[in-house]
Amino acid sequence: MSTRNKKKKNSTGGKLQVVTLCISTSLVLILLGMVVFTGLTARNLSAYVKENLAITVMFDDNVTDREAAVVCRKLQTKPYVTHLEYITREQALKEQTAALGTDPSEFLGMNPFVPSAEVNLRADCANSDSLKWILKEIRKYNNVAEVNYQKDLMESVNSNIRKVTIVLLILACLLTFISFSLINNMVRLGVYARRFTINTMKLVGASWSFIRRPFISMAVVEGLLAAFVADAVLAAGVYALYAYEPEIMAVVTWDVLAITGAAVLVFGLLLSVICVYISVNRYLGMSTRRLYRV
Repeated sequence: MSTRNKKKKNSTGGKLQVVTLCISTSLVLILLGMVVFTGLTARNLSAYVKENLAITVMFDDNVTDREAAVVCRKLQTKPYVTHLEYITREQALKEQTAALGTDPSEFLGMNPFVPSAEVNLRADCANSDSLKWILKEIRKYNNVAEVNYQKDLMESVNSNIRKVTIVLLILACLLTFISFSLINNMVRLGVYARRFTINTMKLVGASWSFIRRPFISMAVVEGLLAAFVADAVLAAGVYALYAYEPEIMAVVTWDVLAITGAAVLVFGLLLSVICVYISVNRYLGMSTRRLYRV
């Protein structure tokens, strides 16, 4: 085989190796990106659910709308309140009549409902510890008869969120380890093919940093390419979700998309560079005699 054909074959093999490494790294980064995306979305979903779990404040039967409005204004100034809706006797009667299909006041001769307020809390305050002192504080207001909330539902939400968080953390650790192993093996194959070039450069007096430089530069390029491919695939997936259910953007915010994209980019660069650094150093530390035995 002529020298020209050998060079052409080596060039083709090198390009194929780069493409294979980029594809493999992209697949790993897609999985890591999905874990990051799911974790951030789960956090937003948790906050969304918590902020939509309302506390019901029931007022005394003899309270006037003006007195109840005063209490509502005081509650709205509290830092733990995100939204408050005051419900008058007439509004409560109208809602229950629509729900039951009959007007309770017709056979009772009076409006049996009392004024109330639906209070939504900040997500970080919708937990058992915070609710204890919040409920205690609300009960101290004049004309407040009772304060209720869906305790079982709120505790169930908090419990499920903790479980999901733990599972995602474990999955992220496993995927990081697996991805590092896979990318490291692919990189080692590429460096292995050039081990004699590394040894020759070392024998002529080139420093380790000088020998590593082209490998690390190529790793940066490959990591960037793989990250862009992974981000493009993830973006297409998010767009498909949005097209199927536009309301998903209530929890999939621009912050989630930006952090996921940046995380994929950082993972791609770090994994590629670290793997190349380790692999090149392995052959730099080998003696010539041992190198021919590998």
